[in-house]
Amino acid sequence: QVQLVESGGGLVQAGDSLRLSCAASGSTFSNYGMGWFRQAPGKEREFVSTISWSGSSILYADSVKGRFTISRDNVKNTLYLQMNSLGPEDTAIYYCAASQHGSSWYLWEYDYWGQGTQVTVSS
Repeated sequence: QVQLVESGGGLVQAGDSLRLSCAASGSTFSNYGMGWFRQAPGKEREFVSTISWSGSSILYADSVKGRFTISRDNVKNTLYLQMNSLGPEDTAIYYCAASQHGSSWYLWEYDYWGQGTQVTVSS
């Protein structure tokens, strides 16, 4: 079982950057594909990005491609999401998740979830 704790969210202005972190504990981090999802008020949770256990396979949602970068450190058991050129449309709670199925953009393939971190972007 994996416990996930996100951090790094906050209130920023449009055009700013943020770096989210997700600290994992309780199991071997490198056994899992990892993903970032987000949920805006009144909307369903949506895929943002995913990375394979080795980091060799990475996918992004079209809405964040070119602005966000996912990475992982299997020694520090931490997942990251570097977010640049943020806009109000990026305002959401951001969740990290771990999948025993490897990297995936399907929400239902993730077995463990963090509690989320709020990102608010003002215009």
